[in-house]
Amino acid sequence: MSSVQAVFLDRDGVINEEVDLLHREDQLALIPGAAEAIRRLNDAGILVIVVTNQPAVARNLCTEADVQRIHARLADMLREAAGARLDAIYYCPHHPEKHHADGNPAYRIDCECRKPGIGMLEQARLAFGLDYARCFMVGDSTRDIQTGRNAGCRTILVRTGYAGRDGKCDVQPDFVADDLAAAVGVIIEAHRAAV
Repeated sequence: MSSVQAVFLDRDGVINEEVDLLHREDQLALIPGAAEAIRRLNDAGILVIVVTNQPAVARNLCTEADVQRIHARLADMLREAAGARLDAIYYCPHHPEKHHADGNPAYRIDCECRKPGIGMLEQARLAFGLDYARCFMVGDSTRDIQTGRNAGCRTILVRTGYAGRDGKCDVQPDFVADDLAAAVGVIIEAHRAAV
């Protein structure tokens, strides 16, 4: 196996504490050790790409501009905490359920970008010239693991956030780790073994 090119990270429950339908900057709180873990990936020359479903937009709790502000704040927090950086952030604002009265009809659609679809990963693959076989997908939900499987990435389930108890997909990860810091240990080991 060749060295690791990129790590796809879910956001909520992996980098920052899980908050149901997070939609404000003041709801962000980093999971302990997450910023330092991302910095380790940066230092190893591995791309760090966030891929996150953000149905709060479809629920009319926030706008895409709000999501972008949240992501800018998250980037600031990571930099301030450990000098860590994200190479890209992709998000899906859609949700397929159309029967909710509180929704924004423009975003209540089926799409390829919503995980476990691989639309966000595909955007990154094209932008960065990635080989999925040389990438990891790290998430706290079975939906994240299914996304990685659908793309052909190696997968790591972390025990933070939903810790795989979401029940959305019947899938097993390649690895299980206590948190992002432990997952990065697995990734760095795989990267070094291939160099």
